[in-house]
Amino acid sequence: MLRIFGWSFAITALAIVVAFVYGSWQAVALVVILGILEVSLSFDNAVINATVLRRMSDFWQKIFLTIGIVIAVFGMRLVFPLVIVWAASGLGPVEAMRLALNPPADDAPYFPDGSPSYETLITDAHPQIAAFGGMFLMMLFLGFIFEEREHTWLSWIEKPLAKAGKLDMLPVVVAGVSLVLAAEFLAEDEKISTVMVSGVLGMITYITVNGLGNLFHVPGEDEEEQSGPSDLAKATGKAGFFLFLYLEVLDASFSFDGVIGAFAITADPIVIALGLGFIGAMFVRSLTVFLVRKGTLDDYVYLEHGAHWAIGALAAILLVSIGVHINEIVTGLVGVVLIGLSFLSSIRRNRRLAAEGHADEAKVNV
Repeated sequence: MLRIFGWSFAITALAIVVAFVYGSWQAVALVVILGILEVSLSFDNAVINATVLRRMSDFWQKIFLTIGIVIAVFGMRLVFPLVIVWAASGLGPVEAMRLALNPPADDAPYFPDGSPSYETLITDAHPQIAAFGGMFLMMLFLGFIFEEREHTWLSWIEKPLAKAGKLDMLPVVVAGVSLVLAAEFLAEDEKISTVMVSGVLGMITYITVNGLGNLFHVPGEDEEEQSGPSDLAKATGKAGFFLFLYLEVLDASFSFDGVIGAFAITADPIVIALGLGFIGAMFVRSLTVFLVRKGTLDDYVYLEHGAHWAIGALAAILLVSIGVHINEIVTGLVGVVLIGLSFLSSIRRNRRLAAEGHADEAKVNV
């Protein structure tokens, strides 16, 4: 445990010290709250990451846990919001950072001259962000749920959906219809076109990375039915690279709700980076490693199902949030509840199999 979570605890302590120096105890409290928010929102992310990470070679696992964490911390939690502001306002990166560090008095949405604040620009861009992330995650969920699998968790719905999945391109059809409905009934009139474009780009991104993974599929090995861009076993070389790329895009999609939700707590980019990145993202990485090293997904077979249902719920929430505000606590609880239920179902399954095994042994002895 210490070997896996040691760096996370060390980085957390460092982030708290930096937060105190930066903004005293108020900044420390905000950083801790954001760290907890990120972990609660991203537990399903860790489970899905683990399903892909365990198929990568040791080299690519280390790349994901080193270079990948840099991308996650600085790219998505610090640079990404600045890029949104740059794209929405035309400000340069330096000016966007200055705007973020110097909000209007009393955290007003606009400056006295009528120009929007950093937080306002981020919030205004939420429909496009939600459309992109929602469609990427929906494609991931549909790709999983429309495939036939050895184990089913919610069999009453998973088995019929797996049969329906034999219809070619059904995930694209369902996702496309969902995007059209969200854009038509939830987006404001002036944002319908941007929501449509962002959603289509999310679908294209998933299909592209998924296709690249399949292109470098490794045949002739014993493989399990797993989610992700391809069923690679200990992928190396180009295959490992595209699995790494897939994980980074996946992590970005999961981080959208956390980054946007953070602005309900604070608009300070330094505090957000410390809380979501240095604390939250580090613990999500450590949790991913824990799941891989301990073989948790093999022992608790329904966890992957629960994580994908949580992804489906998150995708739906992101699409609905285009027009309706949804509290981040609800988003986090939905994922935790679904994964918790799948974990309990896995425990019951293991106990039942163990009991049946003892019963069979007793019959043999008689």
